Amino acid sequence: MNTFDEHDIGSMAQRFRANFVNSLSGYKSANLIGTADAEGQTNLAIVSSVVHIGANPPLMGMIMRPHTVRRDTLGNIKTSGFYTINAVPAALYAQAHQTAARYDEGVSEFVQCGFKAQWRNGFAAPFVAQSPIQIGLKLVEIVNLTVNDTSLVVGQIQQVSVEETHIDDDGSVDIDALKLACISGLDTYHEANAIAKMAYAKPDEAPTVIKQY
Repeated sequence: MNTFDEHDIGSMAQRFRANFVNSLSGYKSANLIGTADAEGQTNLAIVSSVVHIGANPPLMGMIMRPHTVRRDTLGNIKTSGFYTINAVPAALYAQAHQTAARYDEGVSEFVQCGFKAQWRNGFAAPFVAQSPIQIGLKLVEIVNLTVNDTSLVVGQIQQVSVEETHIDDDGSVDIDALKLACISGLDTYHEANAIAKMAYAKPDEAPTVIKQY
């Protein structure tokens, strides 16, 4: 096994380094972020940095890249204070990836990439109709990370749409049954499969499988 130190990594070609470092964290969830500007113009962007922040209150975060070019998603979130996170079905990975293209201002990725914008209950941001998990969030905080000029966007969940048949008795959403896409690196898509559901780990008990898939 090769070992790359800080100098080795810093000496890599820019694109090679970006792919190398970005793939080190393994599989990441694939999500489409739905927003709208003050005039109601919709925007949709693929993001692989969504993370759980807390359950009470229910918070989710995501890392947004430096605002060195026009980034409608972050701008719309700052303006409206609302956005949606929509899980990507494995069957629609190509269309989801296409939302990363730099379309002209005023062009909606919903339209260009074949997704249907769904407005629900007066919520100020559009959901993706084809997504099996749709989450509406209200902006709580944006933390600027000075180390690389990225932003941690933290939102509080306002509503969630998911089929009740895919919620287990303990409250867990059966992600495996939803056939979602996940991402490694910047551009490689996967369909992950569940291995097992484990019991709560205790120091005086052996690992216990609750459910084998």
